[in-house]
Amino acid sequence: VKTSAGLLLIVINDVLDFSKIEAGRLDLDPVPFHLRENLEESVKALALHAHQKHLELVCDVKAEVPDFVIGDPTRLRQLVTNLVGNAIKFTEYGEVTLEAALGAQTDDGLVLHFIVRDTGIGIPADKQKLIFEPFSQADGSTTRRFGGTGLGLTISKRLVEMMGGEIWVESEPGKGSSFHFTARMNAGEAPLAHVDQEISLAGMPVLIVDDNFTNRRVLTDMLCLWKMTPASAVDVPEALSLLRRADKLGKPFSLVLSDVHMPGMDGFDLARMIRDSPNLSQTVIMMLTSGEQRDDPARCRELGISNYVLKPVRRADLRKAIVNALATRCEKAGAVNPALPASNQLPRRNRSGVSLRILLAEDNTVNQRVAMRLLEQQGHTVVVAANGRETLKTLDEQRFDLILMDVQMPEMDGLEASAKIRLKEKGGNGHIPIIAMTAHAMTGDRERCIAAGMDDYMSKPVNVRTLMTLLEKYGAHPVTAG
Repeated sequence: VKTSAGLLLIVINDVLDFSKIEAGRLDLDPVPFHLRENLEESVKALALHAHQKHLELVCDVKAEVPDFVIGDPTRLRQLVTNLVGNAIKFTEYGEVTLEAALGAQTDDGLVLHFIVRDTGIGIPADKQKLIFEPFSQADGSTTRRFGGTGLGLTISKRLVEMMGGEIWVESEPGKGSSFHFTARMNAGEAPLAHVDQEISLAGMPVLIVDDNFTNRRVLTDMLCLWKMTPASAVDVPEALSLLRRADKLGKPFSLVLSDVHMPGMDGFDLARMIRDSPNLSQTVIMMLTSGEQRDDPARCRELGISNYVLKPVRRADLRKAIVNALATRCEKAGAVNPALPASNQLPRRNRSGVSLRILLAEDNTVNQRVAMRLLEQQGHTVVVAANGRETLKTLDEQRFDLILMDVQMPEMDGLEASAKIRLKEKGGNGHIPIIAMTAHAMTGDRERCIAAGMDDYMSKPVNVRTLMTLLEKYGAHPVTAG
């Protein structure tokens, strides 16, 4: 049901977007945003489909590309989703890569160059212009086999033109395709929330083990950004050889980043051999997995593997996982990490789960059940209110750590209820975090929610990662604990 509904939604959205473009009613909404996160999250959303086809999916943002830019993040995400989604659809084996590079930097801003490469079926030369026309695909048999509205590339072309860029394709039948597009944006500044004192990982020797060349190159670039010292191996025998040689030279690797799924011996075989080797057993091991095997996390725990990261690897996720893995090893050892200078030792972390009392203000029964199941699986206690009036009444009777507030509800909506809650708090009743939930992810919605007194905002259908991130952010100090 979910898949069918999702496919229908794609068709409807494509037709609506095409209609808006044809009528000249589609405008860009330039705002400051984190470019790398936007691209990584866009690719990550397509990872399940790629991994089900056993494809490598890689997001390669070059070091010279600024993290923060001013542009339309929603339309950029739409472009990337269209192109990467198409690449996955038309690729049966191999890999799909999104690459972002700085094309030029002028007084008027930046020109960014994006490339989506695949190892798929390719496109004949006489069809390469046709695919950008409305309701067209390369040929009739392709349409029947792969489906689609034939509007995705047309919409992508119009969006690129609105961004002051151009789009083109390089392809050869049987040898894959490379879709290029450029976009003009302005450089942005990092908000204060993103400026933090990062722990230095400089000088730490790391071994990357992956049979895929693109993955090794992208991971090497990431580690070099943090001034780590990476080396790489294409399989388990080469990795063991490098580990033993480094140990004999008195310069052991502090960390091993290994792909799980490799031909011959896999990442778990490597982990087992490292654990069985007295001279190597203290090496911190992290796994990179596509998540296609449900028992991967359990096998990681059995082998004492410090952490695992889902592919395609996001830079922020990788750094956080490395820091956590090293911190965990230090805590278990009860000592400082010898791989880091004393000034850079990692702080001990509170790893105990926090159970929150959450008030869910939502009138839709299905949404209530889904949200309750998600929250209860994380160990939280949930009380439901069907509208704004019930929310206020429940708050008078019970204490909560956080409110998830639907915006559109009968009798009293979420905006009015939030305003009344904030008015009551002026009498000295503290401050309870309120997170808005709305299906209307339109320009100005966030501002209206914040103006009504809400703390943050997320669109429906609820993204699990976004929800957990917000709970962690606003539920760090529960008032009902104990």
